[in-house]
This record gives sequence, structure tokens and C-alpha cells, in this order.
Amino acid sequence: MRQIIGLGGGGFSMEPENPLLDLYILKQSSKRTPAICFLPTASGDADNYITRFYEAFQQHNCNPSHLSLFKPPTRDLEDYILTKDIIYVGGGNTKNLLILWKEWGLDHILKKAWDQGIVLAGISAGSICWFEDGVTDSFGDELEPIKALGFLKGSNCPHYDAELDRRPAYHKMIITNQIKPGLAADDGVAIHFIEQEMVNVVSSRQNAKAYQVTMEENLVEKELPTEFLGT
Repeated sequence: MRQIIGLGGGGFSMEPENPLLDLYILKQSSKRTPAICFLPTASGDADNYITRFYEAFQQHNCNPSHLSLFKPPTRDLEDYILTKDIIYVGGGNTKNLLILWKEWGLDHILKKAWDQGIVLAGISAGSICWFEDGVTDSFGDELEPIKALGFLKGSNCPHYDAELDRRPAYHKMIITNQIKPGLAADDGVAIHFIEQEMVNVVSSRQNAKAYQVTMEENLVEKELPTEFLGT
């Protein structure tokens, strides 16, 4: 069963006191104590980001590790990745993430991991990367379209409620055919796919939502049913 979980925002890096989305990701593995590997490529493998990952996941029932391309733990990255149960991709610069992954062959390795049933998850850039297209600030101050790996069909826009320019930029890019129609997620929302079908939308914040944005005669934005994971 191939699974991908894309976070619009939230998780340990944005909500250190609110583990609901991270716990949801861990529960999707078939293992009681899953091996979860953090890929902080988009942040330039920032040390403080890696530290926060360990601080968060060492509190949960799992075996955390990370893969830095600046300090690789082994020459055999494929073997390293394929022994994990969950891959969790951090946020940052989507363009740099994609370039580095392709240079190191991680794009093919992660496709193999997905095909073998390893859960793929990620926040922001770590969500965009799985889709065909995305909305990114990788090139500077302005939001621009970017082509991604295409494991999932359509486009993706994270931080939909947190950054004022995200929604209008996403709408404009779809209307002008710069990117395909797709899915947008507020901070605190995760969209869960099995195979290439969306099966669940969950949130760590009561009012956070996800949206399907399509083009018919005009652009249509549809709010998706969202399950709040709290009480």
C-alpha cells in the first residue's frame, strides 16, 4: 500500500507543543515501533532543524534517524532509505531540495520506497515535492510555480491561510495554466493519500482546512471535510 501524507504546515517544526499530526503520521505505519527518517534537505540540512526532529520524535514510540546529504551516513543511500518505515521531509527551499535529490538519485530511491510501502510524509516543501506542480517562494520574495516529482497528480499549495499571498497566487497560476489544478492546505492540516487517491484530511487546529481548487468555466474552490484530531 503506497501512502503519502502532505502537511500544509504544522508538525514538530511549527507546533512543538502539539504532536497530533506527527502522531497521525506514525500511526500509518504497520510497525509498532516504526523507523522514521527525517530528510532536512530543503533547509540545507540545518542542524537546529535536525535537533528539533530528534527532540520531538524521541518522545514517541519510534526509532528516529536522519539523512543529511551534506554529511551522508553511508555511500549506499538506497539501502539506508529502504530500511525505514516512514520518510519525513522537512520544509525550506523546494527548488534546492529537488535539485539535490536528483543529483544524488534520491528521487528514484524515494519512488522505490513509496512502491515498497514505506510511508512518505512532509511539510511545506516536503509536501509540494510529491505533486506534479507547486507554489513556491524558492526563487526569492515572489511566489512562483515549480515542477515537482509527480508521484501525486495535480498541484499543491501549503500555508494557505498563513501567508496572505498564497491563495491569490495559487488561483492565478491555475487560471493562467502555469500549474495544474490541485489541493491547498492550511497550516495544521495534513492530506493523506493511499495510492494516488485522497482518503483523509486531518488537522491539529480546530478551524484549519484543506481545499480542492479546480477549473470549470471559472475557478472553483471547494472546502474539504476535515477531521480535527484533538478533543
